[in-house]
Formats: sequence, C-alpha cells, structure tokens
Amino acid sequence: MAVKIRLKRMGKIRAPFYRVVVMDSRTKRDGRAIEEIGKYHPTEEPSLIDIDSERAQYWLAQGAQPTEAVEALFKVTGDWQKFKGEAGAEGTLKVAAAKPSKKELYEAAVAAAGKSADSAPSATTPRKAAKKAEAPAAADTDSSGASHEAVDADADATTTASAAADPEAAAE
Repeated sequence: MAVKIRLKRMGKIRAPFYRVVVMDSRTKRDGRAIEEIGKYHPTEEPSLIDIDSERAQYWLAQGAQPTEAVEALFKVTGDWQKFKGEAGAEGTLKVAAAKPSKKELYEAAVAAAGKSADSAPSATTPRKAAKKAEAPAAADTDSSGASHEAVDADADATTTASAAADPEAAAE
C-alpha cells in the first residue's frame, strides 16, 4: 500500500483550511485518513501551521511520501530538514503576536478616559439624571409654583384664623 502525507480540505467556500493527514494514495482527497498529524490555515495572517513533529517523523521513516504542498510545509516547520539530516531553517516560521485580553483592553480604555477602573459608569447619562432630579421637585409644586406643603400650611392657617374669629362657623 502506498501511503501519502497530504492535505485534506475542510471549511467553507472561499474559507478553506486543511488538515495534514496520512492516507492511502488511492483514497479520495477528503476520504478517511489513517491519521491526522496537523493542520494548516492559509487564510489567517500569518498562516497557521501546526504539525505534530514526532508523528511526521514516524510516518516519513515508515516510507510515507509527502505531496509537494506538505513538503513545503515540512520545510517551513523544519521537519523535512530533520528527516533528511540537513542543517535546518527551523526559525523561519512567523508567529502571530499574542492578542491582549478583553479585560486589559477595557482597563486601558478606562484609563484613557481618565477614570479609575473601580468606579463603574452610572446606568443613566448626566442629562437623564438631571431630568430625574427635576421630576420629583416638579411633582411637589402646583401651577402657581408654590409647593403643596406650603399650600396645605396656608389652608390650615386660614382655617384656624377663621375659627378663632367665628366659633360657630368653625363648629359646623
């Protein structure tokens, strides 16, 4: 049986990614593999190449033949040079920069805004907070602008004053 190390296409239309697989040369491109030894995502920047070096060395030693594309990937990762016993170019693999965590990005944005991370922003905007403060004050005043408490106090004062002047009217 002729064993090949080749790429198995996965993904969607115009968004491919590949698995590096060991399979019989007579099987379909996307058919059943003997073993998956890595993955390759060419659309990422820089492209992701993740190959299990130990398994690749094992299958190369067993006589599995890599396709041209897989051989190029092996040369980038240094597995081909290791197999051939040549001086390797193992440092040529580009590595993506580590992404900062969302918490770090949030804290940096808060610091840039001039606030400390401990003080959480209020749920209402300052304009809405001002309207909410005005609303209870407006409910206590009537159309003349006097508060209900003042109107009630004035009514009580006139009632007591009239009761003192006419005791019979106050009794009714």
